Amino acid sequence: MAEKIATRDAYGETLIELGRELKNLVVLDADLSKSTKTAGFAKLFPERFFNMGIAESNLVGTAAGLAAAGKIPFVSTFAVFATGRAYDQIRNSVAYPHLNVKICATHAGITVGEDGASHQALEDIALMRALPGMTVIVPADAPETKQAVRAATKHQGPVYIRLGRSGVPVISPPDYQFEVGQVAVLRPGEDVAIFACGIMVSVALTAAELLAQKDIRAEVINVSTIKPLNVQQVAAAAAKTKAVVTCEEHNIIGGLGSAVAEVLGEHCPVPLERVGINDVFGQSGTPADLLAHYGLTAEKVASAAERAIARKQL
Repeated sequence: MAEKIATRDAYGETLIELGRELKNLVVLDADLSKSTKTAGFAKLFPERFFNMGIAESNLVGTAAGLAAAGKIPFVSTFAVFATGRAYDQIRNSVAYPHLNVKICATHAGITVGEDGASHQALEDIALMRALPGMTVIVPADAPETKQAVRAATKHQGPVYIRLGRSGVPVISPPDYQFEVGQVAVLRPGEDVAIFACGIMVSVALTAAELLAQKDIRAEVINVSTIKPLNVQQVAAAAAKTKAVVTCEEHNIIGGLGSAVAEVLGEHCPVPLERVGINDVFGQSGTPADLLAHYGLTAEKVASAAERAIARKQL
């Protein structure tokens, strides 16, 4: 059993490391620093931490000003608040002037659990993806999160990093190197390509094992950079396997499934099955129960792969 670490924990640890290395790095939070794991940074670097209170618009607007003054601001709150309550400020104060603000939102997706639909961001990738110049990253595990946060400090321009509440299995190989705009083939295959992001990467790997029991060779691809999506790599995998599945803890509209569908439609039309939240809101429940209820399981991903393979034979 792979070790489970929450991506938000990895984020908090990396902020502290970067705080020691980068004197112009500042962190802002909206009264949720214990949950977003920015509290460790606040304790060590109080002069570079700003608790803006429950005022998300102010949070982003202040970060924009700090970025304009040459700082590297990291903004944190729950994903539903970061992308929903502060969307206007992100659009007009950060994305439009292309300022160097890093939005690291935690508690994304239905695995927020018992907090229910009001706190389960299922459309945040779609909102951020639609903004010109916004880079969108969804790390698969703790090691990738650490690398992605570091990469964000070197990337000029706005970045949205989507993090979770629950622990997720560590699946990145020891020699894994994250790079903005690249995808990673975690398991080679020829019969179907499974593109996944976030917590669904580990689920996709399990699905590939189930498919292997039926002599189906599935290629599992970690798409941690949703935007800019690597069109060449996605199209190449689709052309090789001629059947595609996408998996995400997000609405199938506007997220990874839509991004891949756009590539396939323009460059390599092949059968596509999308596994995700099917255009509904979440509800209260344990993360495990919610994942099962909404079909975000290895068994459902494997079934989707079989449907995609069957369609390419028509």
